[in-house]
Amino acid sequence: MRKVLGLGLTAAAIISTGLTPTAGWAAVTNAAAHTSVAGDPSPGDPDTTVTFTVTTGALAMTAPVSVNLGSGAPGTTISGSLGTVTVTDDRALLSATWTATASSTDFTTGGATGNETIPAGDVTYTPGAITTTGNITATGTTVTLSSASQTTVSGTAGVGNNTATWDPTLAVAVPAAAVAGLYAGTLTQSAA
Repeated sequence: MRKVLGLGLTAAAIISTGLTPTAGWAAVTNAAAHTSVAGDPSPGDPDTTVTFTVTTGALAMTAPVSVNLGSGAPGTTISGSLGTVTVTDDRALLSATWTATASSTDFTTGGATGNETIPAGDVTYTPGAITTTGNITATGTTVTLSSASQTTVSGTAGVGNNTATWDPTLAVAVPAAAVAGLYAGTLTQSAA
């Protein structure tokens, strides 16, 4: 209060002498009215509103383009690693959930006759161990493949960006009547 009162007397003294305050003096008095003194939490302390934006991205999945599971005789099981599958959730949600699914065509060789076809239902998909980053709970489920999408991994209780990575095992129960050949089919995975 003493500083403000002193400033008021100085202004009055200048005006009573008939002198006109200079523009520089007016700037100093205005600056003083809006400047806080360290350690003096008065109502005149200046506030600054600070803003920024946290951006969002998409939910995406990556998986190998192709894989060879190896070989085996009719009546045996051929199993192998599919390779790294990753769900990346960059949506920055307060409550993040997602579901990874898989479906498959039948596996065929030659002319795709009955004995040249191994049905998708003869193949199981096991997610195995799942590694995560960020805040997400990822739970895997072993499924028997079919043409319909089935949940293989569920992401729940997520907050913000997160990822989940796994290396699933595919196990093919080769029918006893299957003929020799290189069988091929399409495994489709997605995340939503």
